[in-house]
Amino acid sequence: MKKFYANGKLLLTGEYVVLDGALALALPTQYGQGLVVEKRKDKGLKWESYDEHGKAWLQHTFQHFNTTVDNPSVERLRLIFNAIQELNPDFQHNHTILSTHLTFPKDWGLGSSSTLISLLSQWAEVNPFELLEKTFGGSGYDIACALSDQPILYQLEKKEDTIVPTYQAAYFEPSFDEHLYFVYLGNKQDSREGIQRYKSKVKKNSAVIEDITEITKKIYHAKSLLKFEMHLKRHETIISKLIGLPKVQDKHFEYYWGVVKSLGAWGGDFVLVTSHKSYEETKRYFNEKGFEVFLRYEEMVL
Repeated sequence: MKKFYANGKLLLTGEYVVLDGALALALPTQYGQGLVVEKRKDKGLKWESYDEHGKAWLQHTFQHFNTTVDNPSVERLRLIFNAIQELNPDFQHNHTILSTHLTFPKDWGLGSSSTLISLLSQWAEVNPFELLEKTFGGSGYDIACALSDQPILYQLEKKEDTIVPTYQAAYFEPSFDEHLYFVYLGNKQDSREGIQRYKSKVKKNSAVIEDITEITKKIYHAKSLLKFEMHLKRHETIISKLIGLPKVQDKHFEYYWGVVKSLGAWGGDFVLVTSHKSYEETKRYFNEKGFEVFLRYEEMVL
């Protein structure tokens, strides 16, 4: 038996424009996904997926990866295994049971896909960024988070004719983290759709890339909650104008006393919340608006 693990992710800064080379600050989460690899007597690859309660939500046995499957989740797996075979022709899958185990609800948007890519890459010994490119696509920050045990500064850099993911450990431990929370909006966003929409509608803007890179650095180095909030607001304003979507705070929390910032694809999943008031009062505000999932910074971030 072999076991692997991958962390979930949150993108604190640089959403969308990280695709064009902006510097982003990303946070691996305490939630993630595990993979257990076992041998079986029968031929083929038996797949099992379990949710955070240990309940199986997907089961399928592959004898080969040549035929399309009606089930979208199984078909996605088939395409991933095809890509793995391209990257590693010596990849052996026969007489194997693979089981994945989430530690967070699938609809939270913390990276059920990116953790899957990371786990299968570890097992099949292929480059996770190459596997991501052949399957889901995206900037790759989520793959970097899956592999990191602390926050990272992430950027896509052009080297000769190739775009290369670069990242480094970020010692992001804000002294005001007791004033930071995460709230789940209950509307899971499809990252692939968000990426496609951004690329089709928004032209690369060098000035915005430079601005967001600079704000990312300021957020990373912020020494006070006030400065941190000021930079968050500016970040939200720039991205809102760029993608033509209203800020989440204007849309849902206009009269909230702190700052609410979108994370990753706008419109759902988690938001970052700042508050100078008590945990109880802040939680009550969001609970009364119907948002039940309310986590302290220390409960979420690795």
